[in-house]
Amino acid sequence: MAGFATRRRRETADEELVRTLFTEHGKAMLAYATRLTGDRAAAEDVVQEALVRAWRHLDDLGNGKGSVRGWLLTVVRNIVTDRVRARNARPAEVAESPTTVPVEHDHADHVVDTMVVLQALDRLSPEHRVVLEQVYLQGRSVAEAADVLGIPPGTVKSRSHYALRALREHFPARHLGMEGVA
Repeated sequence: MAGFATRRRRETADEELVRTLFTEHGKAMLAYATRLTGDRAAAEDVVQEALVRAWRHLDDLGNGKGSVRGWLLTVVRNIVTDRVRARNARPAEVAESPTTVPVEHDHADHVVDTMVVLQALDRLSPEHRVVLEQVYLQGRSVAEAADVLGIPPGTVKSRSHYALRALREHFPARHLGMEGVA
């Protein structure tokens, strides 16, 4: 029971430290993140993630190497950089132009397409399927998927390549809009 009380006091102290970090450095972190992202809402998410990382690495904050604010701003920059890299690792979305007319699709067509894709994914090996799920469904970068799956990034790339090639061979690319998927 004493261990629980000690752990609870430590958690309360950690929470108070994170609140203090936000009070002292939150405005600077938010201003910096907003300048880097150009988007206030995205900047708020970055600051929140940076504070979570600070909480997970409280020992790094008090190691005496540099300032706390410098550490926090470096974390903010790294998070923004990681997000930009992840976004750039995925294929670009094509925006509708004013001259194009959106095509109305029947809901039944969407259901059928979904079933066809799920059946095709079921035909892949589990190793190939899980890589596609991480990269395309979960939106993770190659490095993030590699970290989650515990495999090298090169393996993620090759499995993704071979899985997409198998899907292309399974059905015509024009039917499911896979022309731009590499």
